[in-house]
Amino acid sequence: MRENLLRFRKKQKYIVFDFETCNLNLASTNNKPWQLAFNIYDSDRLLESKDYFIEWDDLNLSEGARRVTGFNSKLYKQKAQDPNLILDAFEKYLYDDSFLIIGHNLLGFDIYVHNIFRKLLGKKSDYSYLKRVLDTLCLAKAAHKGLHPQRENNMLAWQLKLNSFREKGMRLNLGACCKKYDVALDSAKLHDAKYDIQKNYEVFRKIIWEVEV
Repeated sequence: MRENLLRFRKKQKYIVFDFETCNLNLASTNNKPWQLAFNIYDSDRLLESKDYFIEWDDLNLSEGARRVTGFNSKLYKQKAQDPNLILDAFEKYLYDDSFLIIGHNLLGFDIYVHNIFRKLLGKKSDYSYLKRVLDTLCLAKAAHKGLHPQRENNMLAWQLKLNSFREKGMRLNLGACCKKYDVALDSAKLHDAKYDIQKNYEVFRKIIWEVEV
């Protein structure tokens, strides 16, 4: 029924998050997450906003990561906090079943970074939250192809298929999605996790009028 679609839910809670990391290697604990930002929403109302720098003694960013993210060593050292406290604050929402989880390329990147974070702190892998993930990159691909999930289908499986879909000339990174959905963007601020999640949520609120989730 149409009233079950997210666009009509006035009391739905969301967590939107993004990591910045040392490089793009998703199989190595050397790829430490050094920034984690997340926002908590009740429908379109922002309830809480967090922007953490994660303290590691042996942080080693690639030159590419430094350039793309504009990493500032002095600022990092001033703001970096205990990783255990940060992970606890984040996972309080991540593993709460009342929240849907939003992000851009979560299924291709950030869920693995979260797992690296857990491993670095001696915790076991736990992907039990994935059934509540809505990846705006996957939704943008669906919109691009005019696809909609069937109500009886598994949303995670449907998104994972879209995650692996590639098409020549298809550009749906966050910047491109902001342009497509007429979301105001300062491209110089992209790849700062706090800025990215703000823009990402604006894209999400528009894309759910195109893709029936």
